[in-house]
Amino acid sequence: MRRHLRLFVTAARFDLIEHARNRLATVLVALFIPSWISLAHAVIPSRTVAFRLRATGRLLEPAGNQITQITGALNAVTLITGFMMFAVTFNGGRFDRRLAMAGYPRIHLVLAKTTSLTLASGTIAAYATAVICATWSPRQPVQLAAALFCGAMTYGALGVVFGSLLRREVEGMFALVMTSLVDVGLQSPLASGGTKSAAVQLLPTYGTMQAATAAGFTHTSLPGDLGVQLLWFAGAALLGLLAFCRRTRNALTTRPPFRLPWPLRQRQPARPAGATSASR
Repeated sequence: MRRHLRLFVTAARFDLIEHARNRLATVLVALFIPSWISLAHAVIPSRTVAFRLRATGRLLEPAGNQITQITGALNAVTLITGFMMFAVTFNGGRFDRRLAMAGYPRIHLVLAKTTSLTLASGTIAAYATAVICATWSPRQPVQLAAALFCGAMTYGALGVVFGSLLRREVEGMFALVMTSLVDVGLQSPLASGGTKSAAVQLLPTYGTMQAATAAGFTHTSLPGDLGVQLLWFAGAALLGLLAFCRRTRNALTTRPPFRLPWPLRQRQPARPAGATSASR
């Protein structure tokens, strides 16, 4: 038991050190989140925007800058968490593979990444919620933080998938940015006015958007939508696990030696010219 705990702690420490070295992610968390949320509150008009929340069927009329803050916080949290997990998976892929080849249990490596993802998601979600609460008071700040946390966990798992499958950093960043833009953009009540299309229910952060919007402007708790979001995380985590195991597979597997389909003829060693005459 102590051995497994020691292996897990060692792998978790490696992941946390790798996150700490990602200075760009630290700057994004410290500056981009408050800047984006504050600009949304200051620039977007405060006139009300009417839309119907799909999860409850209730007609809401929140201020435009407030609903934009929730949408922007969701977009920032998912992007930053996905970027962090993509970077640690992409840059540490060779190191993880060497550990696996040396006999380090993959389950400890996976649990370490899950732990670092949980800590990062919780910290970023709490920070974004605190920034929103500094400008206005959401009805349910705890549910808002929980919704942002679930969305961050989902995109963190997607970051592991992209980091394990894609070959270049620009490909992973483009995939994360486009996925988040399409996902959050189609669900934004400010842009769509609360679309009636059922296709939005298939988007990765549908549960997060519904729960976060309800948390901001109603007293209705939506544990079911948070549960749907956790299912999205479970599916993305399963894909990430399969991709991670594929990337860290043992490359030292013994293989049968290559053989030609026909036997080789053995050449007789050449005799010196004097040897023939001497034998006669």
